[in-house]
Amino acid sequence: MNILTMPLTRRQAFRAMFGLGGTVASAILPMKAIASTEEHPAHPVAPPDAVGMLYDSTICTGCKACMPACNEANGLPADTLLSGGIWDMPTGLNAQTKNIIELYQDPESDEFAFVKKQCMHCLDPACVTGCPFGSLKKVDFGAVTWNSSLCIGCRYCEVACPFEVPQFEWKALNPKIVKCEFCYDQRLKENLEPACTAACPTGAVIFGKRDALLDQAKGRIAAAPDKYYENRVYGEHEAGGTQVLYLSSVSFQKIGLPKLGNTSLGHYATKVTSVIYKWLGGPMLMAGVLGFAIRRNWNRHELERLKHEKETGFPDQL
Repeated sequence: MNILTMPLTRRQAFRAMFGLGGTVASAILPMKAIASTEEHPAHPVAPPDAVGMLYDSTICTGCKACMPACNEANGLPADTLLSGGIWDMPTGLNAQTKNIIELYQDPESDEFAFVKKQCMHCLDPACVTGCPFGSLKKVDFGAVTWNSSLCIGCRYCEVACPFEVPQFEWKALNPKIVKCEFCYDQRLKENLEPACTAACPTGAVIFGKRDALLDQAKGRIAAAPDKYYENRVYGEHEAGGTQVLYLSSVSFQKIGLPKLGNTSLGHYATKVTSVIYKWLGGPMLMAGVLGFAIRRNWNRHELERLKHEKETGFPDQL
């Protein structure tokens, strides 16, 4: 494997930054981040094995059965801070919550709707493109997963994601990035559907192949055109397409889904990161050279000190 494209572990990254091989880091970062826009087309196509979720807000009763199911499957403790340690009561996605049901309510009318939030598993995720060490990756079934051994905690993924999904473990000594991974390791690999869709009692969120879910969503719209907002499926084209699809009776922006264009976020992110890392390449290369020189001089000093002690029997105080 070429050293310019091989993944970098967390330990190797820190060693590189502090001068123990800085030249390697200065070479890897620009090469890893500067990807061609051809690798991130403006309008990507879903992989053949892409799975997804279809969430229909008009069916959801807000029972939140999906939340404890998600916590149990992912080994996450309940967020009981606001309830005084009594029950799970998160205010949003956080380091203990990968999936949440939220309520939109218009204070001036009777309009309300529930919404389920988790990772959207974009067809071309900005978080994956923005991660300089490749700790976020799109794997089988199109699931976006996180690799702890490659993460350095830079939180670029948090900045890149327009859905504000990746969360940082601020209270942990060795913090992780927390996000929905489609229950990839826990269930998808065992040919099981994600815990949240399996637990939903009303079928408000269902699991399946993305193309089949998209057809089903359009079928629901055709059967009841007055029921759904703008007669469209959110996620079909937004941000280049996502694998989590939404139907709603109220504006998607009202239930917290951002208004996005149809161009892939990864396509945009590539243009930004290519400029950033291109211009960071010079300073990083200089830092690597200086780190190498410091290390070489330190080793030389240690050899001279040991030689002095051996010849004189006295420690070198310099």
